[in-house]
Amino acid sequence: MSDPSTTAHDDAARSVIPTGGTCAIRQVAVSGFRTVVATELRLGAVTALVGEAAAGKSNLLAAIALLDESGTAPTPEDADISGVITVEAITTAGRVAVRYEDGTATRHGGWPIVVLPSAQRATTIVPPAAHAGADVAAVADAIREQAGSGASPSSGAGRLVTALERCCERDLSGVLLLIEEPELYLRPQAQRYLYRLLHQFAAGGNQVIYSTHAPAFLNVARLEELAVVTRDLSVGTTAHQAGALSASDGFRAMSEFDAERSELFLADVAVLVEGRTEKLALPHVFRALGIDIDRIGISIVECGGKANLPVFVRLCRATGVPFVVVHDRDAPPDRQPIASERRLNERIRTLSGGENVVELAPDFEAVVGLRRHSHKPEQAWQHFHALTAEDAPADLRRVVELTIAMRDLLGSSHDAEPAHR
Repeated sequence: MSDPSTTAHDDAARSVIPTGGTCAIRQVAVSGFRTVVATELRLGAVTALVGEAAAGKSNLLAAIALLDESGTAPTPEDADISGVITVEAITTAGRVAVRYEDGTATRHGGWPIVVLPSAQRATTIVPPAAHAGADVAAVADAIREQAGSGASPSSGAGRLVTALERCCERDLSGVLLLIEEPELYLRPQAQRYLYRLLHQFAAGGNQVIYSTHAPAFLNVARLEELAVVTRDLSVGTTAHQAGALSASDGFRAMSEFDAERSELFLADVAVLVEGRTEKLALPHVFRALGIDIDRIGISIVECGGKANLPVFVRLCRATGVPFVVVHDRDAPPDRQPIASERRLNERIRTLSGGENVVELAPDFEAVVGLRRHSHKPEQAWQHFHALTAEDAPADLRRVVELTIAMRDLLGSSHDAEPAHR
């Protein structure tokens, strides 16, 4: 992308991009802003920023907000060690950019943006700002109409839902809505409803970008909407995006994924297992070895059967989520599986890379000593809830060791807390 400093700062020359459903930001590049050293973000109608706390999701939203047509300026504290902030967007109506250096902001155009920070969910919902465009002002006003004074955060969250309903009813368009953690203070049913409202608002000719820690706001069937945000000490905050799933994988993912499985996108490491028996048992194995998986961000993801594992592996690879796969060999160590199982085993290993796969021979039940294949989840819970480290099967110890080694390797570069969130 080009350098916005090539455009002189001249209020008369500044152009506000007109609102309207045909206008959209296609790509944003940010550099030098807080933890964002340099990254690019591809935008569709809806974009969800997901990632661990302190990865820089809020920083990305704040950087994009600098493109607002009202002329919001960065501060010296927003600049990284380089002292230069650049935010540039490629849009359907031209280029919009802001550059900050030596205390001066240089602008090229502006964009109609409404920002909903989490800190104001209980009061005004949307901060006061001068909105030049009619539709963006109307969106802000519709939200302010629902705002309360001194109300509780939970009631503020409910008013946000009502405000979005009003915006959809008024057919407002051409607005970029930035929301920090829309799920705050909402029960699961209301989260799912707000997720649909955001898509309805976007379908009316708007764009929405939000940061989230809630599975209800992540839809695996819309993988192209997800941007996984990570932070590394050497490269700062970056956004990793995947393309859309194929039609067959998209249907299977849509039919198999629920809020519990969508937790995969929020995990430091995901352990992919075939079924509920393994999902119930493995946390006890980690616990017996002194590891609380919830404390360190590990998710055990039940994939709905061995045949679904390749889909989940591709999802992890596409979104950059580290993973370990655990599956049955479906044959004793000294015998070959039947041809179909052999092909599936090889497919899983090839897609995964091999080293992060634990193959249980002949199957999970035999490895852990479960005698019957009926009532497996109940048997597993009874067998494992009092498990000690000495009794943990070697193959399952290996699952734990691989998972922790992967987390330590990938987490070592961003253990230090940054100055900005």
